[in-house]
This record gives sequence, structure tokens and C-alpha cells, in this order.
Amino acid sequence: MLPVPLFQLQCGANSYDWGKIGHDSAAARFAAATESSGFQIEPNKPYAELWMGTHPSNPSKDVATGRTLLELVETNQALLSAPVTERYGQKLPFLFKVLSIQKALSIQAHPDKKLAERLHAEDPKNYPDDNHKPEMTIAVTPFDGFCGFRPLEQISSFLQSIPELRELVGESSAASFVSAVASTATSTDEATISQNKTALKALFNALMTSSQERVAELSNKLAARAESEGKNFGGEFGGQVLADLLVRLNGQFPEDIGLFCALFLNYITLQPGEAIFLRANDPHAYLSGDIIECMAASDNVVRAGFTPKFKDVKNLVEMLTYSYAPIEAQKMKPEVWEKGDGQGTSIVYDPPIDEFSVVKTELKKDGKETFQGVEGPSIMIVTEGEGEIKVGPKRESLKKGLVFFVGATAKVELSAGQEGLTVFRAFCEIK
Repeated sequence: MLPVPLFQLQCGANSYDWGKIGHDSAAARFAAATESSGFQIEPNKPYAELWMGTHPSNPSKDVATGRTLLELVETNQALLSAPVTERYGQKLPFLFKVLSIQKALSIQAHPDKKLAERLHAEDPKNYPDDNHKPEMTIAVTPFDGFCGFRPLEQISSFLQSIPELRELVGESSAASFVSAVASTATSTDEATISQNKTALKALFNALMTSSQERVAELSNKLAARAESEGKNFGGEFGGQVLADLLVRLNGQFPEDIGLFCALFLNYITLQPGEAIFLRANDPHAYLSGDIIECMAASDNVVRAGFTPKFKDVKNLVEMLTYSYAPIEAQKMKPEVWEKGDGQGTSIVYDPPIDEFSVVKTELKKDGKETFQGVEGPSIMIVTEGEGEIKVGPKRESLKKGLVFFVGATAKVELSAGQEGLTVFRAFCEIK
């Protein structure tokens, strides 16, 4: 007889320089919530990410047996379901994370499947996976970051109103871009959009291939201008928020090309519960906040700014889609999850890919909800409150930070205690 498909997981927290410090980090607090893990929070150490899944870089383990989740699903394929196994093999197709961000992550993008396979073959040290990495971000606390290229009229306006940007990309490149998009920035004609993307790529390449000496000199001037001009900084699409942002980023990464990327990329703020989806080859950077993140099972990152790690400017410039749109175009609209029992306490964030979706369940004091089985594996984490989970005859107590794996097709019952209950659940179900 197979065991009940419900396992409490012990998950590890990675320490990176951009993580929140000590107990300020939700990733660290959640890792320490599993008492048997022996995880001790060091008060002066940054904790950046809690990893939940089968990825070999930081695999989750079954609390009861100490076996890795990968071992469990490899020896019992029914936990994944036949359709998931046939498509993705004997592992989870997604990687679920909590990120606690104190300062900017790198300016980056994640490769599509074809590029990931090539980069992994050519440079497995810096690109450890042959898989693509589309990802979704859901804010747990107020969050800000960069996501995709700004509308062209904004970039054009910055070129005309910010001398340091013009000087860095070159007056000729700046003038060519402004002229090229002057009357076509908002065109919906496919041929024109393609031409605009070509112009944007040329300009971005000019920026990213600037000498470090010029970047250092002009970034200091740019930050000084932002601080002195304040609300008058940056012309029509600038202002105090952008000025303060540049001063803040320059304090974290002085003399860095990423400061100028802020004038090319959409700046986004999210309130708790809001989400964005990032396709492969979309440029982005997270700046602050606590988030739930889910992605295809890969650890490939192509970086080019705000980082002491390996930078790959050539591949970054070549791989990007150069799509340009207002930030609202990348925000997600969650819907009531149909597998709940109709109480409307669960919403699903469902990106246009098969590897993952994420459900958020919020129960008030003593609230309950029952969910139909999902035709694939799930991982859930408690981010607020306490309560109980029941799968078949098995019951487990829930509290903030605890993580559980639920096997395919298992019916799940959640109940909240006196404090209510908030749970995020990542799952894969072939559509």
C-alpha cells in the first residue's frame, strides 16, 4: 500500500549578498520554522532565497525520513502523475521560492530552451541547466523592481533630457534612435514594431558595451544630477520617484552600468497579492521586498549589471526580445480557483505555460476549504497564520513557514485556526 501523498519538507535558505539580514529575512524565518531542520539564523548574515523543489542545487527533504524529494518522486512516479512524468521526466518541472530582497539583484534575463541548451553545452559552470526559466513573481510585502523595456517615447524623452545618458550611448546613437521612433513609438504595425525593436537593440548595445571608465564617470554625474534636481529630474517621464531610485541604486552599486539600465527598463511597484510574469528573454531586476517566486526548474541567469558575479553582456544583448510596453501589460490577473469548493477564498495565478501555476488561499479565523485533486504534484508554504491540512487519513498542523508536498490527484482539506491562514501552493497540471 502506497503512503499517503502528503510530506512535510525541510527546505534550505541560500545566503546571497542581496538578501535581508538575519531575522528580517522571511526566507530565513521560514527555513527555521521546521524545528527538526536544525537551521539557525545568524543575526548578521544575509538570507536571500528559500528553495522548494527537486533542483539539485538545494533539494528539499522529507522531514520524516531525511530522503530528498527527488528520491521520493523517482521511486514513486504516481506522486507526479503519468502526464507530468512523460513530459518532464522524474522530477518536479518547477522550482518554488521565497525571496527576501534588501538590495538590487542583477540586471538579468533567463534564456529560452534553445539558448539554454547551447549555453549549458558551452559553459556548464555559469549555466548549470539546459532548461528555460520563465518565472512568476507574487508580492508578499510591498515590492519594487524592473520588468521589460519602457515604452519607446519614455526612452526617447530621457535621451533628450538627461545629458549623461546621451553622452554614454553617444550623441549619434541617441539622435538616430530619437529620429527613428519619433513618429512610430506607438505604432501597432508589425513591420514598424520590428524596425523599432531593431533600433532599441542598437541603442541598448551601445549602452551595455560602454567602457567601464565612462560608466564610472557618468554614473557619478547622473546620480548627482538626480539628487540635485529631485522632482524636476528626467523631464516628462522623470520626477522625484525616479530621482530617489537612482540615488538609492548608486549607493548600493556605485559606478555601475545598471544605473543607466533604470532609464531603459520599466520600474514597477507591487502591493501584496499583485503579480507579474516574466517570459524567457525578458530583462528584469528585483530591487526590494519579499516575494513568492515560481519558475521552470532551472538556475540559468544571464547577468549584465548590479552584480559581482559573472557578466555576459554579449549574450544578454543578443537574447532579449526587445518588446516594449507599459508595465501594466505584464501584470497578472488572478481568478477564483475552480478546484476549490466555491467559497472564493482561493485565487490562481495561471501563466501561459504548462510547468506551473500558483494558488493563494486566504482563510479567516476557523475558515475551511476543500480542494479537488490536481493531476500533478504540488508544494505549499504557509506565509501567515496557523491551522491544519488533511489528505486522506493524514493530518498535519500548519504554522508560518512550514512547507508540504502533495502528490498528484490527492484531495486536500485546509482549515484555519484563531489567526486565520494564508497558503501559497505551486502545482503542475498538464493542460
